Amino acid sequence: MKRAAVCVLSLFFTLILSAGAFAGNTAVFTKSEISDDVKKRITGLSYKKDCTVPYEDLIYLVVTYVDFNGQDKNGEIICNKAIADDLLDIFRNLYNAHYQIDKIRLVDEYGADDDLSCLDDNTSCFNFRTVEGSSSLSKHALGLAIDINPFYNPYVTYPNGKIRITPPGSEIYADRNASFPHKIDKNDLAYKEFTAHGFTWGGDWKTLKDYQHFQKAK
Repeated sequence: MKRAAVCVLSLFFTLILSAGAFAGNTAVFTKSEISDDVKKRITGLSYKKDCTVPYEDLIYLVVTYVDFNGQDKNGEIICNKAIADDLLDIFRNLYNAHYQIDKIRLVDEYGADDDLSCLDDNTSCFNFRTVEGSSSLSKHALGLAIDINPFYNPYVTYPNGKIRITPPGSEIYADRNASFPHKIDKNDLAYKEFTAHGFTWGGDWKTLKDYQHFQKAK
């Protein structure tokens, strides 16, 4: 039921984006400062009251991507200004190669709930939050990390020695020896693009695996 509800929410925002300012057939890859309108959308959600990242350190991007139906769509990303040009270059290259991404929306459209965003296979970047199960800030909190097609590239941890795979329902995609669409591995174009731009991949981590996750130090 939870995934069904998220899918309804997903359809709602799809209709908004397709009917709004992003409609059109021309590919766009733009960056701008965080506008007052965007601030209203994110304040209290991804930009929480205790957020220590100045708005001035963040950049708003619009990028065109090819969705799972082969259709051009425009998505929104908020990231740290230190990686803005990297992301524009990467997403332009992915688009030109017809690399498919399910959706790219601000996590605020899911109430800044990372679990709901990943459950809906949403690609997103900035969200001022801690690492799951930790008091340490995530690289997402600084706008220096992005998750790509997270439902097909799950987060795998081993609390108390037992495997835990999120988001729920993505368990079959934790088998990285299996062949399936949208899998990020070292042969995947997203992996090649992000690592070529100096990002590290969560799939290379030793104590856990975050196959959706790319991050970069400033």
